[in-house]
Amino acid sequence: MPYPSLSHHGGDQTVTGSCHQLHLDVATSLLIDCGLEQGAHAASSLPSVAFDVTGIEAVVLTHVHLDHVGRLPALFTAGYRGPILCSEPSAKLLPLVLEDAYKLSISNDPAEIARYLAFVQARLQPLPFDHWHSLVERPGLVCRVRLRRAGHLLGSAYVECDVLDSAEEQGTRIVFSGDLGTSDSAMLRAVEPPERADLLVLESTYGDRLHSARGERRGALEAIIDQALADQGTVLIPAFSLGRTQELLFDLEDILHRKALRQQRQAGPSEDPLGVLDWAQLPIVLDSPLAQRITQVYRDLSDHWNSQASQRLRAGRAPLGFEQLISIGSHGQHQQVVNYLKSTGKPAIVIAGNGMCSGGRILAYLKAMLGDPRHEVVFVGHQIRGTPGAVIQASAGAAGFVSIDLDGQPFEIRAKVFTVPGYSAHADQDGLVEFVTGMARWPSRIRLVHGDPPARRALAARLREIYAKKALEVQIE
Repeated sequence: MPYPSLSHHGGDQTVTGSCHQLHLDVATSLLIDCGLEQGAHAASSLPSVAFDVTGIEAVVLTHVHLDHVGRLPALFTAGYRGPILCSEPSAKLLPLVLEDAYKLSISNDPAEIARYLAFVQARLQPLPFDHWHSLVERPGLVCRVRLRRAGHLLGSAYVECDVLDSAEEQGTRIVFSGDLGTSDSAMLRAVEPPERADLLVLESTYGDRLHSARGERRGALEAIIDQALADQGTVLIPAFSLGRTQELLFDLEDILHRKALRQQRQAGPSEDPLGVLDWAQLPIVLDSPLAQRITQVYRDLSDHWNSQASQRLRAGRAPLGFEQLISIGSHGQHQQVVNYLKSTGKPAIVIAGNGMCSGGRILAYLKAMLGDPRHEVVFVGHQIRGTPGAVIQASAGAAGFVSIDLDGQPFEIRAKVFTVPGYSAHADQDGLVEFVTGMARWPSRIRLVHGDPPARRALAARLREIYAKKALEVQIE
């Protein structure tokens, strides 16, 4: 077998479960991500690894979503004891994500969780962005890696890996894209493509579609909330704790800020034709302890934000900690808020997990409010087929004619259901193509992963067309 070579243990045929092994020689390899399969492809039992961990020099993480890190406990069980390399922000976020997953799927025992987190921390090796790090350096084999910003979520990176016969040679460069973000992220710095790649392992999640403009999503969200205020209802937003929740808070703070400026200019009674409750009185409820902890990390790492987001801080604003934001901690407080909103009919915006409505605190709100047409359920992301969120999302426009089973009980869906596009943290087809064509030397081999078959086929066709126009050869796998 010629080296370096690749084998995949997940994420090559599906959108989740990314786990790619780069073989440097017959006995030495790296693992890029070790993710959990989710949705229809998820295993019913605890995750496991079906490959030999012997000779894995390091695990390099692109980011800390569970579909890229969720099999790390299984990797440890299989005997891996080497380093875990990731960006500095990811090193702050990873323990929070792994702790939450451990509590949900393995054990809630505090002593056991503490031992597990200490085990993880001992192996974490944060790397600064844009600096080469030597992993293997011996006669006949040199391997070094560099992390570059991927713009998918705080700390996300793509991995450049150089494999050489000696430290002086150029060698082979393999680039693992991880999950690439959009070019117009509200908070994160834009992706800068690599200089070159001999082999590019490229995600293709949205390889067959284009996203709507980010400005459109704020307008759509504002209009939906205006309608809810007119109806004296609550807006329920199921959202995952990492990434999506922070983007939502960032947009909501901006909407509140602009509404306040508009009212100051009017210097009189609101001219809102709906005559709704003043936005300045609207509580934004964040009911997710994990999301609160992650949001605090986002605040602490504001030096990794983009210039637009940093400008808000310099202007004295608090994009992730504004005055109307109410954080709910204990389960008792959570139940009080559910009962209060159900009984009083006071308008509010509630952000709670999980994003697919398959568990978490959002379920209590749905059970209490799905049957009341005053309320709204707003989705800000794709719902995986077979999840409760997908059923609710598909019921849009059919209020009163669809019911859903939640925890074994039927609930009629009378609440209004909306989907706000533009919150995807993944690059669309144009963004993926720009990652390739932005290189000074385009890759001669591209392997498409992390996408459903239609998305991979569409992206492959687009790339072949672009290469053909340049009279360049490319092998797309």
